[in-house]
Amino acid sequence: QVKLVESGGGSVQAGGSLRLSCTYSGITWSENYLSWFRQAPGKEREGIGCLYTRFPETTTLSTYYEPSGKGRFTISHDDATNTLYLQMNNLKPEDTAMYYCTVGRRGTPCTQNWAYSGQGTQVTVSS
Repeated sequence: QVKLVESGGGSVQAGGSLRLSCTYSGITWSENYLSWFRQAPGKEREGIGCLYTRFPETTTLSTYYEPSGKGRFTISHDDATNTLYLQMNNLKPEDTAMYYCTVGRRGTPCTQNWAYSGQGTQVTVSS
């Protein structure tokens, strides 16, 4: 059973930083990837980036970022605690959104699909 729990959201001023966490269980890297999405009010959910493996060629984890996530956002992972992170720097008011940790099935675009989603954590950036 897949379980995802996000934390770390909050309110910051523009230029500040936040690190979101997502503890997960029930996934298999050979079959799944983990992604971060966000959804601003009135907008569709937007993919930020993901962590995946090129199984079976390798079990090494790799990251992929959409243009919205490149440069200011960093995805990392702690295998010992089954925690996915999203480090967000130089935050802007337009980054205000609900941020979601999701699980997808290997073979599908990791920033366009999800099979399971956490409940989300709110990030609010003030100018």
